[in-house]
Amino acid sequence: MPASEILHSKTSIPRLDIVDVVRGIAIAGVVLFHLVWDLAFLGVIPSAVSVHPLWLLFGRLLAGTFMVLVGISLVLATAGGFRRQAFLRRLVVLIVAALIISVVTRVIFPQNFVYFGILHAIAVASVVGVLVSRLSTSVIVGLGFATYALGFLWTSETFDPRWLAWTGFAASPPPSNDFVPFFPWIGLTLFGIAGTRIAFARNLVRYARPLHGHTARSLAWLGRHSLTIYLIHQPILLGLLIPIVNLTG
Repeated sequence: MPASEILHSKTSIPRLDIVDVVRGIAIAGVVLFHLVWDLAFLGVIPSAVSVHPLWLLFGRLLAGTFMVLVGISLVLATAGGFRRQAFLRRLVVLIVAALIISVVTRVIFPQNFVYFGILHAIAVASVVGVLVSRLSTSVIVGLGFATYALGFLWTSETFDPRWLAWTGFAASPPPSNDFVPFFPWIGLTLFGIAGTRIAFARNLVRYARPLHGHTARSLAWLGRHSLTIYLIHQPILLGLLIPIVNLTG
């Protein structure tokens, strides 16, 4: 099947375990990342640990993984035809979840609240993915490189206010506990779309066999429930850690 026809074909694609497993590993990494942040915030470990360049790089790699997975999942989900209602329902859930994160962090961390974090970026990337779905793979690759590069090559103080900083063009973006701007991160989603199309065109998907074993099933479960885990893991972590720290402090 030509790669350009994948998104509009009538052939449904079974859920790929490897995608859920990778997403599961990523969300487990997010929980670990925030656990370290919480321990530093509560003074249990030195604050330098949570802001060490290598640890911050780990966090960026997790965000990048999710952005690539957005593109992969869009191709897989629309291989049997674009299901508008399912897409819109998922998009609304993402937008509401992103707004909840913004409101809650605005109350708890008014100076560093999340005004455009990973959920905001995923919601926007999902829309962008659908808009470019009829373009050729080569064009999407070009857009991916252009989007990714532009996020590093050009900034302006004009974009420093929060209502513009989300673009990624801010010279000094306002601080945030989670910041995943449009440029360059959407470029990774475009790479995910193009890469998955190429995998289909070269029939590489045949190597994505079902995964067995307790570890694989557990990670796949985490991946299938990653949004719920993302929303509840911090309240659970802080709800457990704060009383423990208070009792032992």
